[in-house]
Amino acid sequence: MLKLTIIGALGRMGRKITEISLSDPEIEIVGLIESPFHKDINKKIYPTLPEVLPDLTKVIFNTDVVIDFSTPQATQEVVFVCKNNKKPIVIGTTGHTQQQITEICSAAKIIPIVLSPNMSVGMNIFFKLIESIVKLAKKINYDIEIIETHHRNKKDAPSGTAKKIMEIIKNFLPETKFVFSREGENIKRSNTEVGVFSIRAGDIVGEHKVLFVTEGEKIELTHTAFSRDIFAIGALSAAKWVVDKPPGLYNMYDVIGID
Repeated sequence: MLKLTIIGALGRMGRKITEISLSDPEIEIVGLIESPFHKDINKKIYPTLPEVLPDLTKVIFNTDVVIDFSTPQATQEVVFVCKNNKKPIVIGTTGHTQQQITEICSAAKIIPIVLSPNMSVGMNIFFKLIESIVKLAKKINYDIEIIETHHRNKKDAPSGTAKKIMEIIKNFLPETKFVFSREGENIKRSNTEVGVFSIRAGDIVGEHKVLFVTEGEKIELTHTAFSRDIFAIGALSAAKWVVDKPPGLYNMYDVIGID
């Protein structure tokens, strides 16, 4: 039985992970952690689960794995507690600064950490397909554009997933310059630029498109998330996978087994 603590337990993802965990006989939720300023802190939200607490240290000793879907700043505090108590962590929070990423990487020398901007199995296959085409982009002179769409309440833009796509492109095409808006009269597209566009509307769970366009034809890769279940299922798979792994920084490629 995997003893699980969920950080950001009353957020969209936290609630979904809790819901799916309750139907999984291999998982026991031992901790639900939320911001101390949340209106439901110290309340028993689920009849069969512990009350929601503001402090991870209260439950860390009885925890096998922590799943974090909170905020970048809160993640830093969670990583600190996990590192000090030698507990694995799965991080799905996005919007980290480079300094925050550096701190996570440092902690991964002591504990196993799965860090991924998108826990969906399908999205990670999507990443791999993008890699395959980007490798050819320079030879074929593709123009590349990224379009990401999410619900109106999403706080960060571009999304963490879009940033991962940008990272893939930059790895293979280091001369790339990303453009986040186009406005004006003298803005002819350069050969090295990639446009990144963020749409926020309604309750859209998530959609990412990458366009590869050359003279006379277009390749369009699209991943659409119809439910947050896919992210929760991926995060729980990562938690089960990482629990007995040695210290290191892992991603969903490792969890899924993608080379």
